[in-house]
Amino acid sequence: MIRLMPYNWQQEDWPTFRYDLSGAEDALFAIAERAGRASGLLIGLTADAQTDATVEMMVIEAIKTSAIEGELLNRKDVMSSIRNNLGLDGDPAGKDKRAEGAAALMIAVRNNFSAPLSEDTLFQWHRLIMQGHRHIAAGQWRTHAEPMQVVSGPIGHEQIHFEAPPSSQVPEDMQRFIQWFNDTTPGGKHEIRKAPVRSAVAHLYFESIHPFEDGNGRIGRALSEKTLSQGLGRPVLLSLSRAIEAKRKEYYDALTEGQQSNNITPWVAWFVHTVLEAQIQAEEQIEFTLKKTRLFDRWSNQLNDRQLQVLRRILDEGPDGFEGGMSAKKYMAITGSSKATATRDLQDLAEKGIFVPTSGGRSTHYQINL
Repeated sequence: MIRLMPYNWQQEDWPTFRYDLSGAEDALFAIAERAGRASGLLIGLTADAQTDATVEMMVIEAIKTSAIEGELLNRKDVMSSIRNNLGLDGDPAGKDKRAEGAAALMIAVRNNFSAPLSEDTLFQWHRLIMQGHRHIAAGQWRTHAEPMQVVSGPIGHEQIHFEAPPSSQVPEDMQRFIQWFNDTTPGGKHEIRKAPVRSAVAHLYFESIHPFEDGNGRIGRALSEKTLSQGLGRPVLLSLSRAIEAKRKEYYDALTEGQQSNNITPWVAWFVHTVLEAQIQAEEQIEFTLKKTRLFDRWSNQLNDRQLQVLRRILDEGPDGFEGGMSAKKYMAITGSSKATATRDLQDLAEKGIFVPTSGGRSTHYQINL
């Protein structure tokens, strides 16, 4: 494939990024307007529910940032690892080192959001997410001589979407990136005041260097979270990766376009709107936690252990619950009960208004009513 234009890093103005915020102004205003809403909702929860909401958001982020790269993590393993890292009661950590590493990264980013960025920090993050990955040089910049390319398509007919700077250039580029990151922080000598804009630029800048052999996307999104947290002055409570994963093709298309020029206006507008979507999703998640808490407060003493087990299992899936709803067959699988017991328990939950039947006859399914 013949390229008509050089990549951003091959151009004379690299890395002097330019952008016009006129297409992002409404989204930036909405983000600022909503800035305290999630925190206000969180304050309305009990201490335990606040912890649950925070842990849930980190679990979502860990799972979704890996899913973007095609790596599927076990939710239970991630949840256990995060709770154990926070010193909370939880199941023993699973054997999946990838889940442990992803969880540890969430904790590290959250706990040290205000600290300046350093090479050591990035190497530490890389070692965490490379747990369980063999044949990857963890905790160091890439050194291979062959080009670092983002490619799709079958062998022999590959399409090159992007080619990063050669490995020999990475140490110098990353030293400059780290300096830029720290200079643009709140109070820095080149401060970028709008955190979502700084987050957008940081992500594109890092991804364009692509400094590691693997894991660049996950670390790039962790940097975006760190940037948003620094702008707020507290750990941000949202999952940027969930919003990105829902429109993965758009994400890669926007990123590819942004790497063709150092005028990155379309990329910044796309990214800022995605931050807004993530913020709205976070508010919905916190409201869900509040409703869940109220549900258990009202009914926990009036339900049997099987019913409570099923409720917890459904609610673990988040606001959407089980795809297709709950059925007697699913109830039996979760609780190990007989069909007669499952039917009786489900009818009782429906009579109490906790479940709402969505179809009749032998194929009755139920949705939870929050």
